[in-house]
Amino acid sequence: MTDTSSSGEHQAVTAPHPTRSTYDRELTEVKDHVLRMGSLVERQIRAAIEALVTHDAAAATGVITGDRAINDVQRETSELITLVIATQNPVARDLRYLLTLDHVSYELERMGDHASSVAKQARKLAPNAPLKDYVNLPKLGGLVADQVRGIVRALVDIDETQARAVAAVDDDVDDLYHAIFASVLDLMRESPDNVDPGTRILFAAHYLERVGDRVTNIAEDIVFLASGQVEDLN
Repeated sequence: MTDTSSSGEHQAVTAPHPTRSTYDRELTEVKDHVLRMGSLVERQIRAAIEALVTHDAAAATGVITGDRAINDVQRETSELITLVIATQNPVARDLRYLLTLDHVSYELERMGDHASSVAKQARKLAPNAPLKDYVNLPKLGGLVADQVRGIVRALVDIDETQARAVAAVDDDVDDLYHAIFASVLDLMRESPDNVDPGTRILFAAHYLERVGDRVTNIAEDIVFLASGQVEDLN
């Protein structure tokens, strides 16, 4: 009798808490959704730039239609976060993390929209010869795609140092954007034929610059998660 009771008590102590186990599984699912979104956004940005450089209108169209996948994952992520909060009643720290992931998913969804907008300009530019190799637009695209990859890695580890480093790259993004703007204006002044392609390059550069701004927003979220401090990293 004594041995049986002792064994039962031991099992009660060591048995996993089903609610916590369910919560951990659901939280992992949320994180996986956000990571998938980050990967999709990075791929979309790089694909839009590749379509631009190769004058591939069909590939640009593929980027535009591919934005639906990012929208679908964002919607699933938001719904899952709402369900977890409603059913698991997370403590303050976990609630803050979930709400941050919800905001990150929104920022990533908007980045996907920007990538699609770049692809729309690439599709319109495809039939024409490139205006001065697109005036460093491909370099800008590569820079912000690298930012997206870096900030998603920082989010996984809630790495404040990495988040700040990625946010600091936004200064380079802004500098390159302003240089592109100035160069395109000079080209447009040189010839009326440069006005239409130049305008499209400026639009595309603006969308890429906005991606950098949204990366910085996510970096601020990570700093808040890590330190509890609200900072403007822009």
